[in-house]
Amino acid sequence: MKPTAWSGYLEFDQVSFSWPNGVNVINQCSFSILKPGLWMLVGENGSGKSTLFRLINGGIRPKSGKIFCSLRPSMVYQNPDHQLLMPTCKSELMLSVPKTITQTNLLDLIHSALEKVDLGEMLDRPIHTLSGGQKQRLALAGAIVSNSNLLLLDEPTALLDPQSQNSVLKVMKKLTSSSADPITAIWVTHRLEELYFCDGAAIVKNGAISNWNSGSKVFQELKSLALR
Repeated sequence: MKPTAWSGYLEFDQVSFSWPNGVNVINQCSFSILKPGLWMLVGENGSGKSTLFRLINGGIRPKSGKIFCSLRPSMVYQNPDHQLLMPTCKSELMLSVPKTITQTNLLDLIHSALEKVDLGEMLDRPIHTLSGGQKQRLALAGAIVSNSNLLLLDEPTALLDPQSQNSVLKVMKKLTSSSADPITAIWVTHRLEELYFCDGAAIVKNGAISNWNSGSKVFQELKSLALR
């Protein structure tokens, strides 16, 4: 039985996708995410991770199979400088606020989003003065104010130092485990130590996803493969 739409879910059912040149990227891929949490994907370059994200956010359509999604997706990229457009934190978030939000509630929504990513005092802060980790957390805040509840994170800590990496991971764990309004996040990573932070992890290989396992189990599996 499929979960009801209001519960929030994502499911791939035998999804395949190939480019016009005939290259098959996603091959009968089936998986589901039925509850909020931080879900991590690992896989070699060219394994299909980025194509999966494009299928989830509707940028491309599957050649066959079905995608069921009752969540509202939003992308967060590896380099926040490619995503942030405005001069200040406030003006950046105003770009993402739904047009249905009244002026009365606008600042409250922006303040709340900044608080959730530990940038509560930076409303008028120029973006060029932020660290890499702060910029990435501001990108997360942009997804929050847009009313997205499914974050697709493409190696969001790849360009960050260890301290900034941990700050982004800490915020993501807080957002995905909130008792009031938790979100779902799918996080692509090549940093295997990040697997210990997730609620579930899977390996992407040849356009398909393995079963979800604990981050520690996937970490050990990949480490053993590397030693062979």
